[in-house]
Amino acid sequence: MRQEKSFSGLSGFLMVFVVLLFLLGGIFGLVLMKNPVFAVLLVLFVLCLPGFTVVNPNESAVLVLFGAYKGTLLYNGFFWVNPLFVKKKISLRARNIDSDPIKVNDKIGNPIMIGVVLVWRVKDTYKAAFDVNDYEHFVSIQSEAAIRNMAGSYPYDNFEDEQAEITLRSGGNEVSELLESELTDRLAIAGIEVMEARINYLAYASEIAGAMLRRQQATAVVAARFKIVEGAVSMVDMALDQLAEKNIVDLDEEKKATMVSNLMVVLCSDKDATPVLNTGSLYQ
Repeated sequence: MRQEKSFSGLSGFLMVFVVLLFLLGGIFGLVLMKNPVFAVLLVLFVLCLPGFTVVNPNESAVLVLFGAYKGTLLYNGFFWVNPLFVKKKISLRARNIDSDPIKVNDKIGNPIMIGVVLVWRVKDTYKAAFDVNDYEHFVSIQSEAAIRNMAGSYPYDNFEDEQAEITLRSGGNEVSELLESELTDRLAIAGIEVMEARINYLAYASEIAGAMLRRQQATAVVAARFKIVEGAVSMVDMALDQLAEKNIVDLDEEKKATMVSNLMVVLCSDKDATPVLNTGSLYQ
C-alpha cells in the first residue's frame, strides 16, 4: 500500500522573478526587436502560471501527474511546482463532529438515544485522497457504525443487568476509550487520526422513557425507605437500651412492643405524626 511522502516545491517568490523575466523578455523581443522567436518566452510565461500554489498553515496539497502520485506539499508557504500537476488541497486542521442522537439498542435490547462528539484530523493525506472516495463522508458513516457497535456492547444501566460493572450511563472513561479504539480502527483506512470521542447525549427512547423514569423513581424510593427503616430500628434499639440501663421505666414485653410500634410509625412515616396524650395510666 502506498504511503504519504513529502514533496518539496520550488520557492514561489523565486519563480515569480523568473516568470516576470519571461514576460518582459517576450515583450521586449516582439515589440522592440520584432523577432517572433521571443514569442516562445510568452508561451513559457503562460505555461508557468498554473504552477504557483499557496499552502496555508495546517493545510496540504496532494500532487498528481497523469494519475501518478508524486507527493504532498506538507509545509505552508508559497511554492511553484510542475504546472501539469493536479493539486488537491486537504486540510490538516482538527475538526468536530457533533452527531445528532440516533436510536440504537443497548446490550439487553432497550431502545436508547445516543449521540457523540468526535474530534478528528487527517494524518495521512495519501490515504485520505486515494483510499476512500470521500473521506469526510467516510468519517460520518463510520462514526455512526461505531456508535451502534459500542452501544450494543454495554447496557444503559444496571437495573436489569446487576452484574454489569460498566454501563453506558456510568462507564465514563472506559466507554470513551472503547469508542475511540473502535473509531481508530475503522478510520485508519482513510488516514484519519481520532483525537477524542465522547458521549454527549444519552437517554432512553421516547417509547420507554416514561416507564424507565417511573422505575428509577421507584428504585430511589425503595432505597430511601431502606435507609429510613435501618436508621429507625437503630434508634428504637438505642432507646430501649437507654431506658433499661438508666431504669427510667420498667416495661413488660407488651409495652415494649407498643412502644416499638409507635416509634417505628413516627420515625418511618413520610408525614409528621400527630401525638395523642394519655392522661391516665399506661394501662388505660
